[in-house]
Amino acid sequence: MNTGCEGDRDKLEQFVKMLEGRKGERHAVVMQDFPDPDALSCAWAYRQIVAGMGIEADMIYGGRISHQENLALINLLKMEVIAITSDQSLDKDRYQGSVFVDNQGTTSNLVDRLEKNGVPVLAIIDHHAHQDRLQALFTDIRSVGACASILTDYISLGAMSLVASNLQHKYLATALMHGIISETSSMIKAQPIDFLAAARLQPFYDNDLLVEILHQQRSHRGMEIIRMALENREIREGFCLSGVGYLRASDRDSIPQAADFLLTEETVHTAIVFGIVTHSNGEEVISGSLRTTKSALSPDTFIKEGLGRTTTGAFYGGGKASAGGFEIPLGFLSGSEDEDLAKIKWETYNAKIRKKFFSSIGIEGH
Repeated sequence: MNTGCEGDRDKLEQFVKMLEGRKGERHAVVMQDFPDPDALSCAWAYRQIVAGMGIEADMIYGGRISHQENLALINLLKMEVIAITSDQSLDKDRYQGSVFVDNQGTTSNLVDRLEKNGVPVLAIIDHHAHQDRLQALFTDIRSVGACASILTDYISLGAMSLVASNLQHKYLATALMHGIISETSSMIKAQPIDFLAAARLQPFYDNDLLVEILHQQRSHRGMEIIRMALENREIREGFCLSGVGYLRASDRDSIPQAADFLLTEETVHTAIVFGIVTHSNGEEVISGSLRTTKSALSPDTFIKEGLGRTTTGAFYGGGKASAGGFEIPLGFLSGSEDEDLAKIKWETYNAKIRKKFFSSIGIEGH
């Protein structure tokens, strides 16, 4: 019986073949604009795997990292990550290839700039529903709990050898374990491959470091945003929607935290929290997160059908088994020095987003 635990050796062989002849190259390992532990650990794993093949790699993202756990992960494990702002150009000759981990380009604002520079897409390694934004030489998209489990599968099949006495390997195993635990809600939503990956990492990770990373306190501002989400929530037929107004980019990670919190309320099976995130350059986007415990609901389909596509054909968001997210750029409507206009703008978008999602479940009049 195939339990889904068997390693995918064919995929590893394709992965290694794709990397043949690339010694001396530098790759851009692209994470979503607001990287989570799963993305960070996968990018780091790719970097360490290809280092053994003479390939350099930069872990890059186009947004911010503000969640306390993610900052602790980076600082305690000494990860090197590079933030590239929207007004920052990319060196045309720096990268000979791009690799997308825990995303397929739909949640990164770096895609257009990499394409403009002619950087080929070498690989997509992900566990979200299939998107059609990019075409890669190598693709490994699996319906598993955590993308970190896929990279752990590569390692266990021989992509690199972990040594318990090697501090860098210990840090990597700790990061991958954290990615799996956080992405599967402490293994509650884990698939067989996730359990096997965790077991394979067990001899190598640092338990004390993992505990320290997992037990970071929420910021005062994060608690305030959760309070606003509670005050502004509207519940209909098990769906809970809440808008939290304007947020700085540094507070964006509080949106999924608020969605997680609202999901704990009795009678609620799906929570959606959204707000207008203002970046340092004045650009604004409506950013939202969805969390659900309803097995019959596909976050990916629900968000895509509810919000549709951009003028270029790309979806505004997507998801996986129990979570999803969306980003809607406001373009020239960004920014307002007039407090009254800013209030009207928020009220308009707040009402529109609620109407979109409530209409998707057959509730009109919102």
